[in-house]
Order: sequence, then C-alpha cells, then structure tokens
Amino acid sequence: MPRRQEPRRPTRRPPRAPPRPSAAQQLLEVAFRRASLVNPHGQSKPERDRRRAELKVVRAAATVNRQLRLEARDLRPPAVGDFERELLDRRFGSGRVERSLLRLRRAEERIRGVAREAERAVARASGAEELGDLVRQFYGRLASFVREVEPDLLALRAARGYLRDRPHLDDSSPRLVVAGFPNVGKSSLVARLSSARPKVADYPFTTVAIAVGHADLGFDRLQVVDTPGVLGRQGRANLAEVEAETTVRRAASVVLFVLDPSASSGYPLEEQEELLERWREEFPALEIVPVETKSDLVRRSTDRLQVSAKTGEGLEALWAELRRRFVPRAALPPVQEAIEEVPEPETERPSAPRRRRTGRSK
Repeated sequence: MPRRQEPRRPTRRPPRAPPRPSAAQQLLEVAFRRASLVNPHGQSKPERDRRRAELKVVRAAATVNRQLRLEARDLRPPAVGDFERELLDRRFGSGRVERSLLRLRRAEERIRGVAREAERAVARASGAEELGDLVRQFYGRLASFVREVEPDLLALRAARGYLRDRPHLDDSSPRLVVAGFPNVGKSSLVARLSSARPKVADYPFTTVAIAVGHADLGFDRLQVVDTPGVLGRQGRANLAEVEAETTVRRAASVVLFVLDPSASSGYPLEEQEELLERWREEFPALEIVPVETKSDLVRRSTDRLQVSAKTGEGLEALWAELRRRFVPRAALPPVQEAIEEVPEPETERPSAPRRRRTGRSK
C-alpha cells in the first residue's frame, strides 16, 4: 500500500528589512527632528508661536549646513594635498570630487539665502496657521536642495572611504617609495627596512593598495612606502597599478626599484628592465635606485646592489646607499666631526680698571 504523503506546509519567508533611508533622507530627518525640539519663551502664545517658527527655520538650516561642511571637511586642503588629490582624480575621474565639493558649497549658500527669506516672512506673518505654512514651505525648499546634492554626498563619502583605507603621508618627512613588478619581493624588503608589516605571499598582486612604515635615518624619520605591483602596461593598467604609478610620480623623494633576476616572480628580467628605463625617461628629475632581490637564490655579476630580505644579505650596503641619497633638512655636522670637535682656546680677558676711591681717606 503506497505511503500517504502529508501536504507540504507553506514555508514562511522572513520579513523583509525596511529599505535603508537615503543619504538625503537621513540628513533631513536629523535636521527636522532637532528643529521640532525647540521650546521658545514668550509672554503670549502668538509671541511664542512666532519665535517657534523662527527657531525651526534657523535650526533646520544650521543643522543641514553643518552636516554638509562635515561631509566635505576631510576632502579639502590641508587635509588633502596634491598627492591625495591626484589619487582621487585617478580613482573617481578627473575633477569629480572637486565638482561635488563645489555643489555642496553652493547648496550651503542657497540654504542660507532661503533661510533669511523665511525669517523675514515669519516676522511679517500673523497667526499660527500662516506661520505653519511658512515653515512647511521652507522645509520643502530645504529638502529639494538636499536631494539635489545627494549624488555628491555619495561621491564624497566614497572618496573619504577610499582615502581612509590609505595611509596619510607626511609632507615634512622624506619618502622612500618601493616599486617594481608583482611578486619580486617588495613587501618583504619593506618589512626589513621599516616598521611596516605588509602581507607577504607567494603569488602576484598580494599588495592591492599602498602601505607605509617608518625607519630612522639618524637625522630624519623616513617614510617607507610599499606599492602594488606594476606590469608596465600603458593604457591597460588596473586600479592598483595606477595607484602605484601615481605614488611614484607624486609622492616619492627616492624610488627603490626592485628587480628579481631569479625569475621566481614569473616575470622575465627584460620586462622589468623595460619598466625601469621607461620610468627613468618619464621622470628624469626623480632619483631611482635599482636593487636586485632574492640574492639567496641567484647572484650575478652586476654593479647594482644585491640583497636578500630572507637572509638579510646586502641590507647594510643598501642602508648606506639610502643615507647617502637623503639629505637632512637641518644643517647638522657629521657625527665624527661632532665627536672630534676641538674647543676654541680661551683668550685672556683684559683686567677691569681699578675703581678710583672718591671718599676721604681716614
């Protein structure tokens, strides 16, 4: 006898989460909620009604404008320098962030203007109903201005998040930018030279964004910048390669170009040499120091520095070369001269003239 099948119970779908309010809605909700909390004083109800309407207009406009300034604060000088500005242009399009900042500034000006108009209208109004109509009209105009710049709010938030994921480079300290093809040992070398602890793996494009560590030059604090690998594909570079080339061009005091002659990276030495020569032609004023890594795997006859981040071989010679390339900002004497400095001989001071006695002698 066939087994009787029980009817399937309808599966209950979990309730959908309410849609998240947009950036403009969030901003307006905060402004309108703060405006609704005003509690004015006055001798009579008409006076309190008028004062309440004025305060709602002023507080709503001030809250929105303050938030617009906060959205733009971290993307204006001095928080953002030339290097960060070019990174943003290369990532989001030339001038995209600047245009959004300009539209937010114009929105602030328009909001201040309509707020002044609403205040004058409230001062002339009579009756609670007319005052309520004026406040609602102002809220409507305020909301339309905020919704107009919502795409700019989203663009600026994306730009802030992008910069937040990248280290801030100090303009007052020298920068050593470590660059080259993927998987040639850049991150391992950065970990040897500085306090940075970048991710090191045996596959290309492990580093997808710049990272910075610090080292002591003895007279300056050196910023050591690790960059993503660059394949030298002109016009076909991915975002990580674009970021690396921008860092080389705009942020480097000296570039440490890392080459791997062992072929363990998967890229022929000839291709790496081509990128090195192209950068020398494109950036003639930039100091580029080539160094060959993985000397524990292969050594060859060359005038270049050869190092091994694994064994530490050649690092002392590399540090000596780097100290020779970086000039201290302050005019400090060499250490040996400061130690052997001979004090100047003391000259005999002329004796002070004897004071003449003016009183009577006893």
